[in-house]
Formats: sequence, structure tokens, C-alpha cells
Amino acid sequence: MGAISQKGADFLIRSHLADAERGDVDALFELGVTYSTGRGGMPVDLIEAHKWFNLAALSGCTRGQQCRAEIAIEMTAREIAEAQRQARAWLGTGQQRHAA
Repeated sequence: MGAISQKGADFLIRSHLADAERGDVDALFELGVTYSTGRGGMPVDLIEAHKWFNLAALSGCTRGQQCRAEIAIEMTAREIAEAQRQARAWLGTGQQRHAA
């Protein structure tokens, strides 16, 4: 990935993270999309994608529920457990008080 592409991907993630920390459910969902598709030059990471879709789903996002179920088919039980652990950890830091 070129330096410009990497900067764009980093900005995209930082922007969505900032919005997610403020409780923006759409940002949670968009983080899931970014990691599940590799959008913006990000590497595909189904554990990260599942984590963000799970957090979106916990906030009432039906699209998050659907996408979480779709990618779970491609994941091992261990990967899903890790994604759930990471989602709980994120919630535990107080980052996203609107989910749960």
C-alpha cells in the first residue's frame, strides 16, 4: 500500500473510531464494513469486523446483526470467541456506553 493510501486508511479508521466513541452506531457498523471488505486499503480482518458488527448489533443495528452472522460463517469458533472478547474489552473501557 502506498503512503497516500495508508494515510487515507488511517484517517478513515481514526474518524470512525472517534465517532464510535461518541456512541455513533453507524460508525460502529462502518468499522465492521471497513474490516470485512478491506475498504480504504485496510487489510481484511474478520475478527475486527465481527467485533464492530457485534458492537453495532448490541446498539440495535439490524444491519450489524446480519453482517455479523454472514461473516461468522467464514470464521472458526476460536476467532468468534476472540472477536467477542475484544468487543467486551472495548465496552469495558467505557469507550462505547450506548451499546449494551
